[in-house]
Amino acid sequence: MDGISGRHVVVVGAGIAGLAAALHLRRGGTGPRVTVLDGASRIGGKLHITEVAGVPVDEGAESMLARRPEGKELARLVGLGDELADPGTTQASVLSRGSLHPMPAGQVMGVPSDLLALARSGVISPAGVARAALDQVLPASPITTDVSVAAYVRARLGGEIVDRLIEPLLGGVYAGRSDQLSLEATMPRVAAAARTERSLLGAARAIVADAPADAGPVFTTVRSGLGALPPAVAKASGADVRTGVTVRDLVRTLEGWRLVTGPTRDEEVVDADAVVLAVPARPASRLLSREVPKAAAELARIEYASVAIVTLAYPRTAFPEAPSGSGYLVPPVEGRPVKAATFSTVKWPHLAEADRNLVVVRCSIGRLGEEQVLQRDDAELVALAMNEMTEVMGVRGLPLDTRVTRWGGSLPQYDVGHLDRVARVRAEIARHPGLAVCGAAYDGLGIPACVATGRTAALRVLEHLEGLAAASA
Repeated sequence: MDGISGRHVVVVGAGIAGLAAALHLRRGGTGPRVTVLDGASRIGGKLHITEVAGVPVDEGAESMLARRPEGKELARLVGLGDELADPGTTQASVLSRGSLHPMPAGQVMGVPSDLLALARSGVISPAGVARAALDQVLPASPITTDVSVAAYVRARLGGEIVDRLIEPLLGGVYAGRSDQLSLEATMPRVAAAARTERSLLGAARAIVADAPADAGPVFTTVRSGLGALPPAVAKASGADVRTGVTVRDLVRTLEGWRLVTGPTRDEEVVDADAVVLAVPARPASRLLSREVPKAAAELARIEYASVAIVTLAYPRTAFPEAPSGSGYLVPPVEGRPVKAATFSTVKWPHLAEADRNLVVVRCSIGRLGEEQVLQRDDAELVALAMNEMTEVMGVRGLPLDTRVTRWGGSLPQYDVGHLDRVARVRAEIARHPGLAVCGAAYDGLGIPACVATGRTAALRVLEHLEGLAAASA
Protein backbone atom coordinates (compact mmCIF):
# COMPACT_ATOMS: atom_id res chain seq x y z
CA MET A 1 0.00 0.00 0.00
CA ASP A 2 2.80 2.45 0.80
CA GLY A 3 4.05 2.12 -2.76
CA ILE A 4 0.91 3.69 -4.25
CA SER A 5 0.22 6.44 -1.68
CA GLY A 6 2.24 8.90 -3.74
CA ARG A 7 0.41 8.12 -6.97
CA HIS A 8 -2.31 10.30 -8.47
CA VAL A 9 -5.59 9.10 -9.98
CA VAL A 10 -8.09 11.35 -11.74
CA VAL A 11 -11.75 10.37 -11.88
CA VAL A 12 -13.69 12.21 -14.58
CA GLY A 13 -17.31 12.48 -13.50
CA ALA A 14 -18.81 13.07 -10.04
CA GLY A 15 -21.94 11.01 -10.40
CA ILE A 16 -22.47 8.11 -8.02
CA ALA A 17 -20.28 5.74 -10.08
CA GLY A 18 -17.33 8.15 -10.13
CA LEU A 19 -17.67 8.99 -6.45
CA ALA A 20 -17.88 5.29 -5.57
CA ALA A 21 -14.70 4.73 -7.58
CA ALA A 22 -13.00 7.56 -5.67
CA LEU A 23 -14.06 6.05 -2.34
CA HIS A 24 -12.73 2.60 -3.21
CA LEU A 25 -9.52 4.09 -4.62
CA ARG A 26 -8.80 5.86 -1.36
CA ARG A 27 -9.15 2.69 0.73
CA GLY A 28 -9.75 4.52 3.96
CA GLY A 29 -7.10 7.14 3.21
CA THR A 30 -4.23 4.77 2.45
CA GLY A 31 -4.63 4.64 -1.32
CA PRO A 32 -3.44 7.05 -3.99
CA ARG A 33 -4.23 10.74 -4.14
CA VAL A 34 -7.55 11.10 -5.98
CA THR A 35 -8.91 14.08 -7.87
CA VAL A 36 -12.50 14.07 -9.15
CA LEU A 37 -13.34 16.48 -11.98
CA ASP A 38 -16.85 17.32 -13.16
CA GLY A 39 -18.03 19.97 -15.58
CA ALA A 40 -21.33 20.52 -13.73
CA SER A 41 -21.81 23.06 -10.96
CA ARG A 42 -22.53 20.34 -8.40
CA ILE A 43 -21.75 16.71 -7.75
CA GLY A 44 -24.17 13.79 -7.86
CA GLY A 45 -25.34 13.69 -11.46
CA LYS A 46 -28.99 12.64 -11.42
CA LEU A 47 -29.06 12.30 -7.61
CA HIS A 48 -30.22 15.66 -6.27
CA ILE A 49 -32.72 16.97 -3.72
CA THR A 50 -34.73 20.19 -3.60
CA GLU A 51 -37.81 21.11 -1.62
CA VAL A 52 -41.36 20.97 -2.92
CA ALA A 53 -43.92 22.58 -0.59
CA GLY A 54 -41.28 22.49 2.12
CA VAL A 55 -40.58 18.76 1.74
CA PRO A 56 -37.16 17.60 0.47
CA VAL A 57 -37.91 15.44 -2.58
CA ASP A 58 -35.45 13.76 -4.95
CA GLU A 59 -35.30 15.27 -8.43
CA GLY A 60 -33.89 12.12 -10.03
CA ALA A 61 -33.86 8.54 -8.78
CA GLU A 62 -35.89 8.20 -5.58
CA SER A 63 -35.23 4.52 -4.87
CA MET A 64 -32.64 1.81 -5.37
CA LEU A 65 -32.85 -1.96 -5.52
CA ALA A 66 -32.66 -3.38 -2.03
CA ARG A 67 -32.03 -6.97 -3.15
CA ARG A 68 -28.77 -6.01 -4.83
CA PRO A 69 -26.33 -5.15 -2.01
CA GLU A 70 -23.99 -2.51 -3.45
CA GLY A 71 -26.24 0.49 -2.87
CA LYS A 72 -27.08 -0.31 0.74
CA GLU A 73 -23.45 -1.24 1.45
CA LEU A 74 -22.30 2.12 0.12
CA ALA A 75 -24.86 3.96 2.26
CA ARG A 76 -23.64 2.12 5.36
CA LEU A 77 -20.00 2.70 4.45
CA VAL A 78 -20.50 6.48 4.38
CA GLY A 79 -22.59 6.72 7.55
CA LEU A 80 -26.11 6.67 6.09
CA GLY A 81 -27.00 3.12 7.12
CA ASP A 82 -29.39 4.29 9.83
CA GLU A 83 -31.22 6.43 7.28
CA LEU A 84 -32.14 3.55 4.97
CA ALA A 85 -35.93 3.34 4.72
CA ASP A 86 -38.32 0.76 3.31
CA PRO A 87 -41.35 1.73 1.20
CA GLY A 88 -44.78 1.87 2.78
CA THR A 89 -46.21 0.06 -0.24
CA THR A 90 -44.96 -1.29 -3.54
CA GLN A 91 -48.41 -2.03 -4.96
CA ALA A 92 -48.39 -0.38 -8.37
CA SER A 93 -51.07 -0.18 -11.04
CA VAL A 94 -51.21 -0.02 -14.82
CA LEU A 95 -53.44 2.39 -16.71
CA SER A 96 -55.04 0.20 -19.35
CA ARG A 97 -57.91 1.26 -21.61
CA GLY A 98 -58.38 4.38 -19.52
CA SER A 99 -58.72 2.63 -16.13
CA LEU A 100 -56.28 1.73 -13.38
CA HIS A 101 -55.70 -1.98 -12.78
CA PRO A 102 -53.39 -3.63 -10.24
CA MET A 103 -50.09 -4.92 -11.55
CA PRO A 104 -50.55 -8.69 -11.99
CA ALA A 105 -49.11 -10.67 -9.11
CA GLY A 106 -46.11 -12.81 -9.96
CA GLN A 107 -44.97 -10.90 -13.05
CA VAL A 108 -41.26 -10.60 -13.81
CA MET A 109 -40.55 -7.33 -15.64
CA GLY A 110 -43.95 -7.70 -17.23
CA VAL A 111 -43.67 -11.40 -18.09
CA PRO A 112 -46.55 -13.15 -16.30
CA SER A 113 -46.07 -16.31 -14.30
CA ASP A 114 -49.70 -16.75 -13.21
CA LEU A 115 -52.39 -16.64 -15.90
CA LEU A 116 -55.19 -16.47 -13.33
CA ALA A 117 -53.59 -13.44 -11.67
CA LEU A 118 -53.09 -11.92 -15.10
CA ALA A 119 -56.78 -12.36 -15.94
CA ARG A 120 -57.93 -11.00 -12.57
CA SER A 121 -55.81 -7.86 -12.94
CA GLY A 122 -57.81 -6.65 -15.93
CA VAL A 123 -54.72 -5.15 -17.55
CA ILE A 124 -54.96 -7.64 -20.42
CA SER A 125 -58.17 -8.49 -22.30
CA PRO A 126 -59.56 -12.05 -22.15
CA ALA A 127 -58.34 -12.55 -25.72
CA GLY A 128 -54.88 -11.36 -24.69
CA VAL A 129 -54.80 -13.78 -21.75
CA ALA A 130 -55.88 -16.64 -24.04
CA ARG A 131 -53.10 -15.75 -26.46
CA ALA A 132 -50.55 -15.71 -23.66
CA ALA A 133 -51.71 -19.18 -22.59
CA LEU A 134 -50.72 -20.55 -26.00
CA ASP A 135 -47.10 -20.14 -24.92
CA GLN A 136 -47.50 -23.42 -23.03
CA VAL A 137 -48.22 -25.41 -26.21
CA LEU A 138 -46.10 -23.55 -28.74
CA PRO A 139 -42.90 -25.28 -29.86
CA ALA A 140 -39.87 -24.33 -27.79
CA SER A 141 -37.89 -21.39 -29.15
CA PRO A 142 -34.55 -21.45 -27.32
CA ILE A 143 -32.52 -18.24 -27.33
CA THR A 144 -29.36 -18.66 -29.38
CA THR A 145 -28.51 -15.01 -29.95
CA ASP A 146 -29.52 -11.68 -28.47
CA VAL A 147 -32.94 -10.49 -29.56
CA SER A 148 -35.17 -7.55 -28.73
CA VAL A 149 -37.50 -7.93 -25.78
CA ALA A 150 -40.54 -7.29 -27.97
CA ALA A 151 -39.58 -9.82 -30.63
CA TYR A 152 -39.17 -12.68 -28.17
CA VAL A 153 -42.08 -11.88 -25.85
CA ARG A 154 -44.48 -11.17 -28.72
CA ALA A 155 -43.66 -14.51 -30.35
CA ARG A 156 -44.27 -16.38 -27.12
CA LEU A 157 -47.05 -14.42 -25.38
CA GLY A 158 -48.61 -12.13 -27.97
CA GLY A 159 -48.61 -8.43 -28.67
CA GLU A 160 -50.92 -7.36 -25.87
CA ILE A 161 -48.48 -8.50 -23.17
CA VAL A 162 -45.79 -6.45 -24.90
CA ASP A 163 -47.97 -3.37 -25.34
CA ARG A 164 -49.60 -3.26 -21.92
CA LEU A 165 -47.06 -4.81 -19.52
CA ILE A 166 -43.58 -5.00 -21.03
CA GLU A 167 -43.59 -1.53 -22.59
CA PRO A 168 -44.64 0.43 -19.49
CA LEU A 169 -42.23 -1.44 -17.23
CA LEU A 170 -39.25 -1.05 -19.53
CA GLY A 171 -40.32 2.50 -20.28
CA GLY A 172 -40.25 3.26 -16.58
CA VAL A 173 -36.65 2.08 -16.26
CA TYR A 174 -35.05 2.97 -19.60
CA ALA A 175 -37.54 5.39 -21.20
CA GLY A 176 -36.91 3.14 -24.18
CA ARG A 177 -38.82 0.85 -26.51
CA SER A 178 -39.04 -2.90 -26.25
CA ASP A 179 -38.58 -3.46 -29.99
CA GLN A 180 -35.06 -2.05 -29.64
CA LEU A 181 -34.01 -3.05 -26.11
CA SER A 182 -31.93 -6.18 -25.62
CA LEU A 183 -33.51 -9.12 -23.85
CA GLU A 184 -30.11 -10.24 -22.53
CA ALA A 185 -29.17 -6.81 -21.18
CA THR A 186 -32.49 -5.59 -19.77
CA MET A 187 -34.08 -8.86 -18.62
CA PRO A 188 -31.12 -11.16 -17.88
CA ARG A 189 -33.00 -13.41 -15.44
CA VAL A 190 -35.77 -13.97 -17.97
CA ALA A 191 -33.26 -14.65 -20.75
CA ALA A 192 -31.34 -17.12 -18.57
CA ALA A 193 -34.47 -18.97 -17.45
CA ALA A 194 -35.80 -19.06 -21.02
CA ARG A 195 -32.76 -21.13 -22.00
CA THR A 196 -33.75 -23.96 -19.69
CA GLU A 197 -37.55 -23.70 -19.64
CA ARG A 198 -39.71 -24.81 -22.55
CA SER A 199 -42.06 -21.84 -22.29
CA LEU A 200 -41.69 -18.18 -21.30
CA LEU A 201 -44.46 -18.58 -18.72
CA GLY A 202 -42.47 -21.45 -17.28
CA ALA A 203 -39.35 -19.29 -17.17
CA ALA A 204 -41.22 -16.62 -15.18
CA ARG A 205 -42.62 -19.27 -12.83
CA ALA A 206 -39.12 -20.62 -12.23
CA ILE A 207 -37.85 -17.15 -11.33
CA VAL A 208 -40.74 -16.54 -8.93
CA ALA A 209 -40.30 -19.98 -7.35
CA ASP A 210 -36.58 -19.37 -6.82
CA ALA A 211 -37.14 -16.06 -5.03
CA PRO A 212 -36.53 -16.37 -1.27
CA ALA A 213 -39.70 -16.04 0.78
CA ASP A 214 -38.06 -13.59 3.22
CA ALA A 215 -36.29 -11.43 0.61
CA GLY A 216 -37.80 -8.25 2.03
CA PRO A 217 -38.75 -5.12 0.08
CA VAL A 218 -37.56 -4.81 -3.51
CA PHE A 219 -36.63 -1.13 -3.07
CA THR A 220 -35.10 1.10 -0.46
CA THR A 221 -34.14 4.76 -0.14
CA VAL A 222 -32.43 7.20 2.21
CA ARG A 223 -34.80 9.12 4.48
CA SER A 224 -33.21 12.45 3.63
CA GLY A 225 -33.30 11.53 -0.07
CA LEU A 226 -30.96 9.63 -2.37
CA GLY A 227 -29.49 13.01 -3.24
CA ALA A 228 -27.80 12.87 0.18
CA LEU A 229 -25.67 9.93 -0.97
CA PRO A 230 -23.20 11.73 -3.33
CA PRO A 231 -21.99 14.37 -0.83
CA ALA A 232 -21.61 11.71 1.86
CA VAL A 233 -19.57 9.51 -0.50
CA ALA A 234 -17.46 12.46 -1.64
CA LYS A 235 -16.67 13.42 1.96
CA ALA A 236 -15.88 9.85 3.00
CA SER A 237 -13.56 9.39 0.03
CA GLY A 238 -11.26 12.23 1.04
CA ALA A 239 -10.82 12.98 -2.67
CA ASP A 240 -10.23 16.45 -4.04
CA VAL A 241 -13.55 17.02 -5.80
CA ARG A 242 -13.68 19.92 -8.28
CA THR A 243 -16.84 21.01 -10.05
CA GLY A 244 -17.12 23.34 -13.02
CA VAL A 245 -14.08 21.69 -14.61
CA THR A 246 -14.65 20.25 -18.07
CA VAL A 247 -12.13 17.72 -19.36
CA ARG A 248 -11.61 18.25 -23.10
CA ASP A 249 -8.83 15.83 -23.97
CA LEU A 250 -7.10 12.71 -22.69
CA VAL A 251 -3.60 11.81 -23.87
CA ARG A 252 -1.29 8.93 -23.02
CA THR A 253 2.17 9.97 -21.78
CA LEU A 254 5.32 8.07 -20.89
CA GLU A 255 4.49 8.37 -17.19
CA GLY A 256 0.72 7.87 -17.37
CA TRP A 257 -2.05 10.17 -18.60
CA ARG A 258 -2.53 13.86 -19.27
CA LEU A 259 -5.93 15.54 -19.09
CA VAL A 260 -6.61 18.90 -20.71
CA THR A 261 -9.29 20.93 -18.93
CA GLY A 262 -10.93 24.31 -19.31
CA PRO A 263 -11.58 26.54 -22.32
CA THR A 264 -9.15 26.56 -25.24
CA ARG A 265 -7.91 30.06 -24.44
CA ASP A 266 -7.29 29.26 -20.79
CA GLU A 267 -6.67 25.51 -20.66
CA GLU A 268 -5.03 23.67 -17.80
CA VAL A 269 -3.21 20.35 -17.78
CA VAL A 270 -3.61 17.68 -15.11
CA ASP A 271 -1.20 14.75 -15.01
CA ALA A 272 -2.21 11.40 -13.53
CA ASP A 273 -0.82 7.91 -13.10
CA ALA A 274 -4.28 6.51 -13.87
CA VAL A 275 -7.68 7.71 -15.03
CA VAL A 276 -11.24 6.53 -14.45
CA LEU A 277 -13.85 7.79 -16.92
CA ALA A 278 -17.18 7.92 -15.06
CA VAL A 279 -19.13 9.94 -17.63
CA PRO A 280 -21.90 8.98 -20.08
CA ALA A 281 -21.02 7.07 -23.24
CA ARG A 282 -20.74 10.00 -25.62
CA PRO A 283 -18.41 12.21 -23.56
CA ALA A 284 -16.41 9.06 -22.78
CA SER A 285 -16.24 8.40 -26.52
CA ARG A 286 -14.89 11.90 -27.19
CA LEU A 287 -12.20 11.53 -24.53
CA LEU A 288 -11.16 8.09 -25.80
CA SER A 289 -11.18 8.98 -29.49
CA ARG A 290 -7.45 9.76 -29.62
CA GLU A 291 -6.01 6.88 -27.62
CA VAL A 292 -8.67 4.14 -27.76
CA PRO A 293 -10.56 4.79 -31.01
CA LYS A 294 -12.24 1.38 -31.27
CA ALA A 295 -13.78 1.72 -27.79
CA ALA A 296 -14.74 5.31 -28.64
CA ALA A 297 -16.57 4.15 -31.76
CA GLU A 298 -18.52 1.54 -29.83
CA LEU A 299 -19.53 4.00 -27.09
CA ALA A 300 -20.64 6.59 -29.66
CA ARG A 301 -23.32 4.15 -30.84
CA ILE A 302 -25.13 4.04 -27.50
CA GLU A 303 -28.31 6.12 -27.69
CA TYR A 304 -29.69 8.10 -24.76
CA ALA A 305 -33.28 9.01 -23.91
CA SER A 306 -34.41 12.24 -22.28
CA VAL A 307 -37.08 12.61 -19.60
CA ALA A 308 -38.68 15.25 -17.43
CA ILE A 309 -39.93 14.75 -13.89
CA VAL A 310 -42.83 17.01 -12.91
CA THR A 311 -43.37 17.04 -9.16
CA LEU A 312 -46.71 18.27 -7.83
CA ALA A 313 -47.65 18.88 -4.19
CA TYR A 314 -51.41 18.80 -3.56
CA PRO A 315 -53.49 19.15 -0.40
CA ARG A 316 -54.93 15.75 0.45
CA THR A 317 -58.41 17.20 0.04
CA ALA A 318 -57.73 17.63 -3.70
CA PHE A 319 -58.10 13.86 -4.11
CA PRO A 320 -61.62 12.38 -3.94
CA GLU A 321 -59.97 9.33 -2.39
CA ALA A 322 -56.48 9.26 -0.92
CA PRO A 323 -54.07 7.31 -3.18
CA SER A 324 -53.44 3.87 -1.72
CA GLY A 325 -50.73 2.47 -4.00
CA SER A 326 -47.22 3.56 -4.85
CA GLY A 327 -48.26 4.82 -8.30
CA TYR A 328 -49.05 3.64 -11.79
CA LEU A 329 -47.47 3.05 -15.20
CA VAL A 330 -48.91 4.14 -18.53
CA PRO A 331 -48.42 2.00 -21.68
CA PRO A 332 -47.52 3.99 -24.82
CA VAL A 333 -50.63 2.59 -26.54
CA GLU A 334 -52.71 4.75 -24.19
CA GLY A 335 -51.40 7.79 -26.08
CA ARG A 336 -50.76 9.92 -22.99
CA PRO A 337 -47.74 12.18 -22.41
CA VAL A 338 -47.25 11.03 -18.81
CA LYS A 339 -45.65 7.57 -18.77
CA ALA A 340 -45.66 7.02 -15.00
CA ALA A 341 -46.88 8.62 -11.78
CA THR A 342 -45.47 7.96 -8.30
CA PHE A 343 -47.32 8.95 -5.14
CA SER A 344 -44.16 9.75 -3.22
CA THR A 345 -45.78 10.47 0.15
CA VAL A 346 -47.59 7.13 -0.05
CA LYS A 347 -44.65 5.09 -1.28
CA TRP A 348 -42.31 6.69 1.28
CA PRO A 349 -44.26 7.40 4.49
CA HIS A 350 -41.37 9.40 5.99
CA LEU A 351 -42.00 12.11 3.39
CA ALA A 352 -45.49 12.59 4.82
CA GLU A 353 -44.25 13.08 8.39
CA ALA A 354 -43.76 16.85 7.95
CA ASP A 355 -47.30 17.39 6.69
CA ARG A 356 -49.90 14.64 6.79
CA ASN A 357 -52.23 16.74 4.65
CA LEU A 358 -49.83 16.82 1.70
CA VAL A 359 -49.71 14.46 -1.28
CA VAL A 360 -46.55 14.67 -3.38
CA VAL A 361 -46.78 13.20 -6.89
CA ARG A 362 -43.94 12.69 -9.38
CA CYS A 363 -45.00 12.43 -13.02
CA SER A 364 -42.49 11.15 -15.58
CA ILE A 365 -42.75 12.47 -19.12
CA GLY A 366 -40.76 11.42 -22.18
CA ARG A 367 -39.70 8.26 -23.99
CA LEU A 368 -37.14 7.60 -26.68
CA GLY A 369 -38.51 9.10 -29.88
CA GLU A 370 -40.88 11.46 -28.03
CA GLU A 371 -38.44 14.30 -27.48
CA GLN A 372 -40.88 16.82 -28.98
CA VAL A 373 -43.04 16.76 -25.84
CA LEU A 374 -40.01 17.81 -23.80
CA GLN A 375 -39.58 20.90 -25.97
CA ARG A 376 -42.57 22.43 -24.22
CA ASP A 377 -41.87 24.97 -21.50
CA ASP A 378 -42.14 24.21 -17.79
CA ALA A 379 -45.64 25.63 -17.45
CA GLU A 380 -46.91 23.37 -20.24
CA LEU A 381 -45.30 20.28 -18.68
CA VAL A 382 -46.90 21.15 -15.34
CA ALA A 383 -50.25 21.50 -17.11
CA LEU A 384 -49.83 18.05 -18.70
CA ALA A 385 -49.11 16.51 -15.29
CA MET A 386 -52.03 18.31 -13.65
CA ASN A 387 -54.35 17.16 -16.42
CA GLU A 388 -53.15 13.60 -15.86
CA MET A 389 -54.03 13.80 -12.17
CA THR A 390 -57.44 15.28 -12.97
CA GLU A 391 -58.36 12.69 -15.59
CA VAL A 392 -56.99 9.59 -13.83
CA MET A 393 -57.25 10.42 -10.12
CA GLY A 394 -60.12 12.93 -10.17
CA VAL A 395 -57.97 15.62 -8.58
CA ARG A 396 -59.61 19.03 -8.27
CA GLY A 397 -57.94 22.36 -7.65
CA LEU A 398 -54.39 23.60 -8.08
CA PRO A 399 -51.25 22.13 -6.55
CA LEU A 400 -49.64 24.03 -3.68
CA ASP A 401 -46.24 23.81 -5.34
CA THR A 402 -44.68 22.40 -8.49
CA ARG A 403 -41.21 21.57 -9.80
CA VAL A 404 -39.96 20.59 -13.24
CA THR A 405 -36.68 18.71 -13.58
CA ARG A 406 -35.32 17.98 -17.04
CA TRP A 407 -32.85 15.14 -17.57
CA GLY A 408 -31.65 15.57 -21.13
CA GLY A 409 -29.90 12.55 -22.63
CA SER A 410 -29.81 10.84 -19.27
CA LEU A 411 -30.85 7.22 -19.83
CA PRO A 412 -28.60 4.94 -21.93
CA GLN A 413 -30.42 2.51 -24.20
CA TYR A 414 -29.35 -1.13 -23.91
CA ASP A 415 -30.20 -2.05 -27.47
CA VAL A 416 -29.80 -5.53 -28.99
CA GLY A 417 -26.12 -6.46 -28.85
CA HIS A 418 -25.39 -4.20 -25.87
CA LEU A 419 -23.55 -6.82 -23.83
CA ASP A 420 -21.25 -7.65 -26.74
CA ARG A 421 -20.62 -3.95 -27.29
CA VAL A 422 -19.66 -3.46 -23.64
CA ALA A 423 -17.37 -6.49 -23.83
CA ARG A 424 -15.62 -5.00 -26.86
CA VAL A 425 -15.21 -1.66 -25.09
CA ARG A 426 -13.68 -3.29 -22.04
CA ALA A 427 -11.38 -5.44 -24.15
CA GLU A 428 -10.00 -2.32 -25.81
CA ILE A 429 -9.71 -0.46 -22.49
CA ALA A 430 -7.84 -3.43 -21.00
CA ARG A 431 -5.06 -2.87 -23.51
CA HIS A 432 -4.32 0.49 -21.84
CA PRO A 433 -2.96 0.08 -18.30
CA GLY A 434 -4.12 2.70 -15.84
CA LEU A 435 -7.39 3.38 -17.64
CA ALA A 436 -10.88 2.28 -16.56
CA VAL A 437 -14.51 3.18 -17.27
CA CYS A 438 -17.65 3.00 -15.17
CA GLY A 439 -21.22 4.29 -15.01
CA ALA A 440 -24.73 3.59 -16.24
CA ALA A 441 -23.72 2.92 -19.84
CA TYR A 442 -22.36 -0.53 -19.07
CA ASP A 443 -24.01 -2.97 -16.65
CA GLY A 444 -27.19 -1.36 -15.38
CA LEU A 445 -28.89 1.98 -14.79
CA GLY A 446 -29.66 1.56 -11.10
CA ILE A 447 -27.55 2.88 -8.25
CA PRO A 448 -26.26 -0.54 -7.10
CA ALA A 449 -25.14 -1.38 -10.65
CA CYS A 450 -23.39 1.98 -11.04
CA VAL A 451 -21.69 1.60 -7.67
CA ALA A 452 -20.49 -1.86 -8.70
CA THR A 453 -18.92 -0.51 -11.89
CA GLY A 454 -17.17 2.20 -9.87
CA ARG A 455 -15.73 -0.36 -7.48
CA THR A 456 -14.57 -2.59 -10.36
CA ALA A 457 -12.88 0.39 -12.04
CA ALA A 458 -11.13 1.29 -8.80
CA LEU A 459 -9.85 -2.25 -8.33
CA ARG A 460 -8.50 -2.29 -11.89
CA VAL A 461 -6.62 0.96 -11.30
CA LEU A 462 -5.28 -0.15 -7.91
CA GLU A 463 -3.98 -3.37 -9.44
CA HIS A 464 -2.13 -1.32 -12.06
CA LEU A 465 -0.65 1.05 -9.45
CA GLU A 466 0.47 -1.84 -7.27
CA GLY A 467 2.17 -3.32 -10.32
CA LEU A 468 4.01 -0.05 -10.86
CA ALA A 469 5.05 0.03 -7.23
CA ALA A 470 6.32 -3.55 -7.37
CA ALA A 471 8.28 -2.82 -10.56
CA SER A 472 10.00 0.21 -9.02
CA ALA A 473 10.75 -1.41 -5.65
